[in-house]
Parts: sequence; structure tokens; C-alpha cells
Amino acid sequence: MATEGIEAVFLETRNWGKTAKFFQALGFELELSAGDGSGVFRNGEGPYFVVVEIPEDREPGVQIALKVPDADGFRPDPAVEVVTPFEETHYGTREMTVRDPDGRIWSLQAPR
Repeated sequence: MATEGIEAVFLETRNWGKTAKFFQALGFELELSAGDGSGVFRNGEGPYFVVVEIPEDREPGVQIALKVPDADGFRPDPAVEVVTPFEETHYGTREMTVRDPDGRIWSLQAPR
């Protein structure tokens, strides 16, 4: 079983308000706001964006999550280095992390 494209993009920002307006100006709708400088944006059926405000002294990062239809049925090729196996998250998915040949960490997400 293979991944099915991009599920989500996790984006850190130093200014929640400006970033929210930026994505809304590009046609994304705020689907969920936690009221604490974080929220979920969606534009149609494509990947969703999770935006989280971070302190000024941190460098903003980005993480891409790839979609896996069934965590129990997913068996990565031996060429894929598994960093953490699938674990349940507090936001309703199961998540695995893998490392690419250049050392970047990728998230794989599956439904519970």
C-alpha cells in the first residue's frame, strides 16, 4: 500500500492574524479556530492547512503530512526509514514519521 498524496500542511507563524488573512485572501476558509493562535484552513477537497502561532524568538517551520488510507495495512518499503511507528494523535488521526535521504522528517497520517 502506498501513500495517497498530501493530506495536510502544518505551518508555524509569528503572526496568526496576518497569516489567517493571507490564506483567506487566497480563497481558503477558516474551518476551525482554537482561539489560541491556531486554526485549520481548507480550500475545496485538497489538503488542509494547520496554522499555529509561535513565539517571536523561534524560526517558523513547515511540515507536510502525506495521506495513508489504512495505518494497519501500511507497510513501508525497506528503503524508508521509520522514525516513529503509527501512534494516535490528540486531533483524531494516527501518525507515523519517516526520514528521507536528506534527513528531513515527514509525517504520514491515517484515519483512526
